[in-house]
Amino acid sequence: MHFFPKNVNFLQKKRYLCSVKAKIMAIGNVTPDSFYSASRLSGSDQIVSWATQAIEEGADILDIGACSTRPGSTPVEEEEEWQRLEPAFRAIQKALPDAAMSLDTFRPEIARRALDTFGPMIINDISGGCEAMYGVIRRYKVPYIWTLRGELELPSRKTEMSDMDLILDPGFGFIGSPEADYTCMSRMDTLRAYNRPILVGISRKSMLYKPLGLTPETCLMPTQELQLYALEHGADILRTHDVAATRQTIQLFELLV
Repeated sequence: MHFFPKNVNFLQKKRYLCSVKAKIMAIGNVTPDSFYSASRLSGSDQIVSWATQAIEEGADILDIGACSTRPGSTPVEEEEEWQRLEPAFRAIQKALPDAAMSLDTFRPEIARRALDTFGPMIINDISGGCEAMYGVIRRYKVPYIWTLRGELELPSRKTEMSDMDLILDPGFGFIGSPEADYTCMSRMDTLRAYNRPILVGISRKSMLYKPLGLTPETCLMPTQELQLYALEHGADILRTHDVAATRQTIQLFELLV
């Protein structure tokens, strides 16, 4: 389960992500409390059905999380997170052995267990990371989504992390308010200077539905409109609940460039 083509070095990985069309990361949550109910998965059959459909619709990466990180949520215990994740990854790996996988977790031990059990995958850490997590990433040499939480001028530890396969996520939804999210988005193209892939995850989030008086269930169109803006301003990967619609947005964007 590799995200990058086989037998490529670190610089080639960067060129690969920065030179080809935008990738789609499909969101799957093996949780009962994710903010968007349609993304909640349970049972191997439903998980495999979701994964198969996502790939058929154009997903390049399957991102699985088992601990809700929506603002105000209470994280489940570490062992419960693993008990949710392990059968989900096992089911997908059996049904779709070539699928590129991403693990949505902020816990270094969960990342380590998943990498030991299922092999290489992207680690998607919304927390911004810690030394223990960075140690896991360096040990296993896997891509790491570094969530910046609005800090687009990378902090001084960027130099210390230069040996890591970083994917930069501005962190929309974790910055503090919809207004702060939009201020960040208006400046996100400054991340291009770091020559790293940029991931944008805005799908059905409160920065979309709250200003418009909508709900997560009713803001598909605003999601696609803002994803188009993100593509125009440097996004290389779009993390989304709606793969088919996002693929169409990317296809239209490609007609403009």
